[in-house]
Amino acid sequence: MNIELIKVEEEQREILAHLTELYQYDFSEYDNQDVNSYGLYGYSYLDYYWTEPNRYAYFIKVDGKLAGFVMVCGFCYVSKEPGTLCMSEFFVLKKYRKQGIGKYAATKVLMMHPGKWELEVHPNNHGSHIFWYSVIQDVCKGKIQVVEHVEDVYDDALATAYLFTV
Repeated sequence: MNIELIKVEEEQREILAHLTELYQYDFSEYDNQDVNSYGLYGYSYLDYYWTEPNRYAYFIKVDGKLAGFVMVCGFCYVSKEPGTLCMSEFFVLKKYRKQGIGKYAATKVLMMHPGKWELEVHPNNHGSHIFWYSVIQDVCKGKIQVVEHVEDVYDDALATAYLFTV
């Protein structure tokens, strides 16, 4: 199995937009979001990935096929330290889950951007807590700071944030 992280180019914007719809559909199980009047969730920050610094989007490909995406940005909810990056969105299609693909992709993107990181997790997404804590422990250089009850991340709940250095 060949797993790759491929930078999303601006001309591939619509492909990423389609995948974010699948991601938001899956995530609606946790945040109870509804589609808009066009039947879409819409990802309001998508265009910023080609217009603002410190935003990175990658496709996850397995044997040349789209398997998900990773989105990283410099906007953090807890850390105000300049240069800290945030794992803003992370998605693996169901077909590719529980095969080590997500862990490989998450580890690779963290290693591609060494430094300080912040990652928020929805309190109802228990699998995500387990997944991310495992990934972070594997790549972390030092302590993992856990911050509970972070406001403004989700409309329906207070997030848990993990702060760490890679």
